[in-house]
Amino acid sequence: QVQLAESGGGLVQAGASLRLSCVGSGSTFRDKMLGWFRQAPGKEREFVAAITWSGHNQFYGDSVKGRYTISRDNAKTTVYLQMNNLKPEDTADYHCATVSRNWDGSAWLYDFWGQGTQVTVSS
Repeated sequence: QVQLAESGGGLVQAGASLRLSCVGSGSTFRDKMLGWFRQAPGKEREFVAAITWSGHNQFYGDSVKGRYTISRDNAKTTVYLQMNNLKPEDTADYHCATVSRNWDGSAWLYDFWGQGTQVTVSS
């Protein structure tokens, strides 16, 4: 059974940093690309970041490039999301997930995801 558990969210002021963590079961992590998406109330799900099994390749959504960094520790079955220079528009529930690309690479697909952790950024 796939299990993912996020932590690290909270209420911060604009400009602050947070680091989210996501611990998964061994079968979740093995040979899988992992990532984060976020969803704010009344808005569509938004791709945030993804990282390959080896950790050598990372991908980011346009709105977070240069501010967020995704990393993983396979020995600890944990994926991280370092978020710097947070903005009010970053406010959302953040979910980690096993991710893949659709057939032409134009969209991200999420197979399994956790309950999420809430991030609120005040102005």
